[in-house]
Amino acid sequence: MTHVGVTGLGSYLPERRMTAADIAAAADLPEWVVTDKLGIREKRLPGPDDHTNTMGVKAAERALTDAGVAADEVDVVISMNEEHKDYPVWTSGIKLAHDLGAHRAWAYDIGQKCGTSVLALKQARDLIVADPRVNTVLIAGGYRNCDLIDYRDPNVRFLYNLAAGGAAMVVQRGERGHRILDSAFRTDGAFSLDVIVPVGGTRTPLAADNVGDYRLTVPDPAGMKARLDAKSMANFVGVVEDALARSGRTPGDVDHVAMLHMKRSAHDHVLDTLGIPRERSIYLADYGHMGQVDQVLSLQLAAADGRLPAGGLAVLVAAGIGYVWNAICLEWSGE
Repeated sequence: MTHVGVTGLGSYLPERRMTAADIAAAADLPEWVVTDKLGIREKRLPGPDDHTNTMGVKAAERALTDAGVAADEVDVVISMNEEHKDYPVWTSGIKLAHDLGAHRAWAYDIGQKCGTSVLALKQARDLIVADPRVNTVLIAGGYRNCDLIDYRDPNVRFLYNLAAGGAAMVVQRGERGHRILDSAFRTDGAFSLDVIVPVGGTRTPLAADNVGDYRLTVPDPAGMKARLDAKSMANFVGVVEDALARSGRTPGDVDHVAMLHMKRSAHDHVLDTLGIPRERSIYLADYGHMGQVDQVLSLQLAAADGRLPAGGLAVLVAAGIGYVWNAICLEWSGE
């Protein structure tokens, strides 16, 4: 079997912060609701130069350095930039590769909202296994959907945690790096219209009189909650169980769960249902939800804290509006 591993990780966090008190004031909420219910102490917001692709480039530079790989060694660049990026109708990965000096690489964009980093890892592994000419894949992207939040809209309260940042991973053929094991994905299109930006597309083009509606909205909050309550937690747990089983592992083998930021009760429910001790995950209360960045940041924090021993097992868990639930397993190297 072809060994494919993650040899480099990188993240970029903007300097600007929004505290729980700031969110509470903007949303006219008690601060305890933000800290205890939404699970946010503070989060990162973009500065004037923190564009989506720019943050991806900065994270990519750090991941390449971590891997000891030069940009011109990269064969393929997978951009996991969020759809809300520097310019609309734009293949951002091509610019990302150019800015890095990855002139040998061909590039493309993928999008699965907050599930994108897990999907990108699977695609990078599959590319290397399928094509002997591909040896090094760079995954990189930024996220700043916090721009699309109206804190005066209580229907999007569960999205008040949206933040900004960038993340990147270098994936290579060979015996080094954190070996990518198997994965699992579930999608359910019944949720496709539950969280949308209602203007700016072909159904309702952007116009002078609707610019204020260019933000994330929830057309049917009660209906969405009822349907998610019936399915979401089961799908979170299910994709982790499936990814572990396909990797020949069990929940008892897991050393770290790199999970997206969501309300604390949901985070703990996933771990408790799987029987994984809560201390084997890091709750990102000091960062907020940076979309596809969360899993990479969580891995870096866990590694820095000594939570991932050589031969240890990490599971990356993601979910994205639309709706998608993803999980992928990594066997941690001793490097």
